[in-house]
Amino acid sequence: MSKNIILNGKDLTLEQVIEVSRGGAKIELSQGAIEAVNASRKIIDDIVESKRTVYGVNTGFGSLVKVSIPQDETRQLQENLIRTHSSGFGDPLKEDEVRATMLIRVNSLLKGHSGIRLSTIETLMGMLNNGVVPHIPEKGSLGASGDLAPLSHMVLPMLGLGRAYYNGELMSGKEAMEKAGVPVIHLEAKEGLALINGTTVLTAIGALATHDSIELLKLADIAGALSLEVHNGIINAFDEELHIIRPHSGQLATAKNVRHLLEGSTLTTPATAERVQDAYSLRCMPQIHGASKDTIAFVKSKVEIEINSVTDNPIITRNGDVISGGNFHGEPMAQPFDYLGIGAAEIGNVSERRVERLVNTNLSGLPSFLVKHPGVNSGFMITQYACASLASENKILAHPASVDSITSCENQEDFVSMGTTAARTARDILINSRRIVATEIMAACQAIEFVSDRGDLGKGTQVAYDTFRKYVNVIENDKDVEIYDELEKATDVLISGELLRAVEEVVDLEIEFDFK
Repeated sequence: MSKNIILNGKDLTLEQVIEVSRGGAKIELSQGAIEAVNASRKIIDDIVESKRTVYGVNTGFGSLVKVSIPQDETRQLQENLIRTHSSGFGDPLKEDEVRATMLIRVNSLLKGHSGIRLSTIETLMGMLNNGVVPHIPEKGSLGASGDLAPLSHMVLPMLGLGRAYYNGELMSGKEAMEKAGVPVIHLEAKEGLALINGTTVLTAIGALATHDSIELLKLADIAGALSLEVHNGIINAFDEELHIIRPHSGQLATAKNVRHLLEGSTLTTPATAERVQDAYSLRCMPQIHGASKDTIAFVKSKVEIEINSVTDNPIITRNGDVISGGNFHGEPMAQPFDYLGIGAAEIGNVSERRVERLVNTNLSGLPSFLVKHPGVNSGFMITQYACASLASENKILAHPASVDSITSCENQEDFVSMGTTAARTARDILINSRRIVATEIMAACQAIEFVSDRGDLGKGTQVAYDTFRKYVNVIENDKDVEIYDELEKATDVLISGELLRAVEEVVDLEIEFDFK
């Protein structure tokens, strides 16, 4: 059982986000964070009592900042904010994305710069720990003024409103809270704004996509190594002496990964006078995969800054000042998540090219489409079509969202990040590329049946093959099957993490190269 994670607003990691969002780990609050939250709230209470004008406390929102709100209506102001801003559209975010959102929001509020009550944070924590998952439509955020629409949907069940899942069942927010034993609340001054003004949803979606991209990069190395063996690939291209003179971290890591995966393999060959080099999709794996590794490493560093940041507005300083600024603006994460999408798309692109090499008799020397009797049987023919379709779709999705903007709120909010769109498209690109890599592994394992008499697989590729074959059988050479079902099994093996875990028990796969 997962150990509780103690939050203090300062050192939440991507791995802990995964533990909570997917592994069911529960959270606690550190004593220091509790003290910071209480101190911040006292400042807001003093502001309300003194009737000092502060944005979002006793003023309207956005372009309505000049509207003064009477003291007896400050509570209603916050609830109205949540009701009107919950205007999302589309399919609901997945459970892990919502749980990651709730976790990151709690962690941000614990830094003690948002003026929210401790009891309100504890309500959100109670929902997370007790399985209440708000129904949050995935579309509707501009990624500036934060993720206002989706975060409002997150808050609705806290007030006994909206909808939420409990034990996988969608019901009213009030019913979900009752079944989980979490009391609903009323918001006080500043609290609605503190809960919804920030980059939390886009960061949560992007954080999960970043984690999955790290896994995908390792799986792509496994897939590429298997393909290299099928083609009796030339191993010299992965020699460390070649890469150390162009010392990009990801390039060095990829070359090292492939060397270790292929350790002991007799299905690769050194360069000869007759055969000097392979095609780019095989020979240039360190450079191509490595570039995406460097991308993912950069994005991860940005994610771990953002999940420990205050993205609220206005900000309450330790000495009682209230600063209206722009920490809610998603641009610092919008550009990295666009970059993430490009990195993931390139992995799909190069993997699709290797699928083509595997199924094309003119390139592989194997029977067309990896069947013994091509013609009567089509074998893996259309798997490459499907990969090409996904790779081409990724090229459209990889158009950067962050270069777009649209004016909102009576021109007060005149430049927005589209960061949530960037995160969602990076996630979708990742899903497409993972399917392509799953197809490559499936095709490579099928192709190995034709070359297994030539020698032995490497230390890592043998484990990959054996693990894959637990779930996906060889397609008999004289029989076509409903290949969609087999592709689904192949994809599930990757999603479950079992294949990667098995390989990493015998080979240390890296995203970054240790220069020490």
